[in-house]
Amino acid sequence: MAKKERINIVYSTNPNFNYESEEEENQDTLPKNQQKLYVSIDRKQRAGKEVTLIEGFIGNEDDLKDLGKILKGKCGVGGTVKDGEILIQGNFRDKIFDLLVKEGYNQTKKKGGN
Repeated sequence: MAKKERINIVYSTNPNFNYESEEEENQDTLPKNQQKLYVSIDRKQRAGKEVTLIEGFIGNEDDLKDLGKILKGKCGVGGTVKDGEILIQGNFRDKIFDLLVKEGYNQTKKKGGN
């Protein structure tokens, strides 16, 4: 084990001590028809600018990034994928909802008013 992989430890004299290490959890991605995604508009802590927020994705980070890339391309805007959520710049809630249903995410729901 490389020293860079060890976390929260400076030095230990205990010969039976096991170092904690960062391990990626590879979570299997649920099939599209079993994903329960929520699409909403968020304005909090964004200087009044709107973003479309997609939450509830269960799966690995690569599949989430691929979905984010597809949605950003179809809407023609920027965005990001972080903390298990997809953020798309602007108010595209209805368009993204329709795109997700068309892609096979049948359990997608709109969240919030407006």
